[in-house]
Amino acid sequence: MKSRNFAAVISAMTLFVLLSFPLGTSASHSWGNYHWARTSNPFTIRVVDSNSPNWDGALNFSLSDWSQATVLDMVWATGSDAQNTRKRCAMVSGQVRSCNASYGFNGWLGLASINITGGVHITQGSSKMNDSYFNGGSYTATNRQHVMCQELGHTLGLGHTSEDGSDQNTCMDYSNDLGNPSPNSHDYQQLSSIYAHVDGTTTIGSSAFVVNGLDNDPDAPHNWGQLVRQSANGRSSYYERDHGNGNKTLRHVFWTEEAANRCRPCDHRYDH
Repeated sequence: MKSRNFAAVISAMTLFVLLSFPLGTSASHSWGNYHWARTSNPFTIRVVDSNSPNWDGALNFSLSDWSQATVLDMVWATGSDAQNTRKRCAMVSGQVRSCNASYGFNGWLGLASINITGGVHITQGSSKMNDSYFNGGSYTATNRQHVMCQELGHTLGLGHTSEDGSDQNTCMDYSNDLGNPSPNSHDYQQLSSIYAHVDGTTTIGSSAFVVNGLDNDPDAPHNWGQLVRQSANGRSSYYERDHGNGNKTLRHVFWTEEAANRCRPCDHRYDH
């Protein structure tokens, strides 16, 4: 675990945010107050690598970026696995799994999922990149990095800094050019705010609730549940499936421009 000068870092981050962000941009972009339960800070989130080698550089870059937060580290999980689990990308209790595969021309570039217990506590997460589009040659290395960074950011409890296509200089925006490969200081400040408290228990590395009643592909669109919110430009959708007793599966879906432009207010699961 790296050492940190908390006071200096937080003061510098606060000054940067006040100088660099207008009021509308510096608003909270936490994802519904969802967070990993833990008994102390900083804490470590382990990421199971189910990516092919051509995505490992992007994963490593993002893990290093997110580990610049004062409250957490994201690191490779010991015994990371390979392609036999890549397509399904099943979540792992107390950890995050990162995957890429050719998931089909279904309209989405990236898909982040988290399971919640107790109403707010993240128990596990997954991050998926869709090679059906990324292997087509129209997406740059920066575009790929933007999506990888954003999907991992969601598994930490972050939402979007903007959903109108504007450039906020962070991978957590929905800029149309997907040109920001890294978080910015506002993201780190938001993580510090989300994890300012500690909990009496932990969901990190612990057993999660079991989701029953789904088929062999829990991330199939018909398993996403209810469409809760969609951005005006159609690029971002948020879905929620309620399992009862405070247990939920939540998903942020990153759509292609083509999918969004077909019908911006439509639920893109069903408009192609």
